[in-house]
Amino acid sequence: MSEAARTTVRIRVPATSANLGPAFDCAGLALSCADELEFTVTDSGLAVEMTGEGADVLPADESHLVVRAFRAACDQLGWRPAGLRLRTVNAVPQGRGMGSSAAAVVGGVFGAWALCPDVGAIDLGAVLRLATEFEGHADNVAACLHGGVTLAWDGADGPVAERLDVDPRIQPLLLVPDATLSTTAARGLLPGTVPHADAAFNAGRAALLVAALTWDPDLLLPATEDRLHQRQRATAMPESLALVDRLRAEGLAAVVSGAGPSVLVLTVRDPGDDLVDFSDGVAVRRVAALTPPDWRLLPLSVDVTGVRVLSGAQVTS
Repeated sequence: MSEAARTTVRIRVPATSANLGPAFDCAGLALSCADELEFTVTDSGLAVEMTGEGADVLPADESHLVVRAFRAACDQLGWRPAGLRLRTVNAVPQGRGMGSSAAAVVGGVFGAWALCPDVGAIDLGAVLRLATEFEGHADNVAACLHGGVTLAWDGADGPVAERLDVDPRIQPLLLVPDATLSTTAARGLLPGTVPHADAAFNAGRAALLVAALTWDPDLLLPATEDRLHQRQRATAMPESLALVDRLRAEGLAAVVSGAGPSVLVLTVRDPGDDLVDFSDGVAVRRVAALTPPDWRLLPLSVDVTGVRVLSGAQVTS
C-alpha cells in the first residue's frame, strides 16, 4: 500500500470489561460501545480535536494518551510523521472500568502501524505486546484487539491472547455511575497475598466461566463468583458493591466491570425478546428496576470484531 493511500486512517476501538468476576487480570469482554479515531499525516505540528466522552477534560497536546501511544509505536517502527492531526469521537465513558485507556492505547498503536509507509499490514501480536507494555494490562488490550471474549497470559516472548466466541444469547448490560475511579487507586486496595482456598475457588470459577460464556449461559451466576478482588475494593465503591449484591440476590450475574465503579450484568435473552432490538427486553427491565435512578443503563452487545480499521490499512493475525 502506498504512502499516499495512508495519509488518513480511521479506526474504531471498542469498550471492554475485564475480570468478569473470577478471571482477574486474564479475561476480557469486548462491548459494542466504541470510540472512533481519525489520524491524518500533516506537514507539521500536532492538532487534537475531540468530541464526546471526556472531550472537555482530556488534554489536546502530546500528553493525550492516544498521541503518546502513537508516538511509542512510531518509535518502535522507526518512523515519525512530519505532523499529525488526531480527531476523536469518544463514546466509551472515562474512568468507569470500561477499558477507555486500553481503547486509547490500542487506537494509538494501530494508528501508527496503519500510517507507517514501511508497514504492509498490521501485526496484531506486535500490537498486543506494545499496547500491553504501554497500558500495563493485557486483559483489556486483548479484548479490544480481538473482540468476543479473550483470555490473556504471559508467554515466553510476552503477552499472548486467545479469542473465544460468546454464546449469542448473552446480553451484556453496563450500569454506569457518575463517579469515577482510577485503576491505580483500585489496585492499591488489593492485598499482597490471598488465602490458598480463595485462589483455588477463583481458579475453578474462572474455568467454569469459559463454559458459561461460550455454550451454557445458565451457568453464569455461579461462574461469575469472586473472592479475590471485588469485595477487597468495596471501600472505594460501596454503591457498586451494594448494587452487585442486590442484582445477584435476584439471580442476575452481576460483577464489577474492570476496576470499577461500573457494574456489568451478563443477562440471557428471554425467548420473547426481539433478537435485533432487546433494549426493552425482560432482563433489561429487571435490571433497570434494581438500578439507582442516577446511574446510566447501557444495553449493549458483544463486539465480535474488536478494533477495526475503517479505511487505510490491512490487518494480519
